[in-house]
Amino acid sequence: MDRRLPCTYILASRRRGTLYVGVTSNLIQRIWQHKNDVTDGFTNRYGVHRLVWFERHETMESAILREKTIKGWKRDWKVRLIEEENSHWIDLYPALI
Repeated sequence: MDRRLPCTYILASRRRGTLYVGVTSNLIQRIWQHKNDVTDGFTNRYGVHRLVWFERHETMESAILREKTIKGWKRDWKVRLIEEENSHWIDLYPALI
């Protein structure tokens, strides 16, 4: 995977646990930062480190728009989105590196 590719992603603390929706231009680096608690914030505070869903985009603008859209969704919709592609909530990060 190209390291410089706009992505929208969802992290979870565990299966059906706390969710975090984010956007980045470097998915591998950004997930590493979350997993290693590089900065204080939501994912650090609530132990949200498991990459359970991501989507590549051609532009940062489309990735940001998708992030905002998903953030506005009900939790059930987010869970359904994850489970359509990752029914066991497996951490997808190891397959990226």
